Amino acid sequence: MDKVSPSAAEAVGDIPDHASIAVGGFGLSGVPNTLIDALLTLGADGLSIVSNNCGLDGEGLGRLLAAGRIARVTGSYIGRNKEFARRYLGGEIEVELVPQGTLAERLRAGGCGIPAFYTPAGVGTLVADGGLPWRYGPDGEVVKASPAKEARVFDGEEHILEYGITTDFALVRAARGDRHGNLVFHKAARNFNPLAAMAGRVTVAEVEELVEPGALDPDTVHLPGVFVRRVVPLSPAEAADKRIEKRTVRG
Repeated sequence: MDKVSPSAAEAVGDIPDHASIAVGGFGLSGVPNTLIDALLTLGADGLSIVSNNCGLDGEGLGRLLAAGRIARVTGSYIGRNKEFARRYLGGEIEVELVPQGTLAERLRAGGCGIPAFYTPAGVGTLVADGGLPWRYGPDGEVVKASPAKEARVFDGEEHILEYGITTDFALVRAARGDRHGNLVFHKAARNFNPLAAMAGRVTVAEVEELVEPGALDPDTVHLPGVFVRRVVPLSPAEAADKRIEKRTVRG
């Protein structure tokens, strides 16, 4: 099964308005920039994004955000994205903040067909008790807040119920991939990419190096091709475009 798409534009061309999309990456590491740019050009609007964060100002998902294409974000933190903070506090988008480990497990669970699970993360906080602001009004008032979560005690310790996440689509970036969709990620760029790929019903992967089936050692494959529907080979320039969020040097 040759899953290679001729272009990023064709690979994301059927993503409609109001679609839910899981997106890999952490900061600017492992972000599927080429697919995000193609989605921006496509013009899909009202998107619900599930990602660890929403990029930086003008970078990654931050480009979709600045264009007003994102209606809702499920993520772990806002980070240094000033436009994200402005839109959230101004009531322009809905934001569900989730503990990072919980978000990872919710994506993995959704990809594995597990509808829900219990975790101690968030017990004793607004994560469990409800009241986290999801959407603000124009005057700064909270118009929508998170609900309280179901709780249960296991071995004398309280846990809360969290639901698995599945999305209509997923966009990820891999270092190497074959025509069958088997993917290998490079070091820190592995981050949320395999989990996002598992959660998407239709997963599109941009790959820095496309190889033929059989070229990847099965023991080195991080994500089996069964989770991937489309593969987009990057040009040398696109593959080399790896941005640094915060450069630190020593004298």
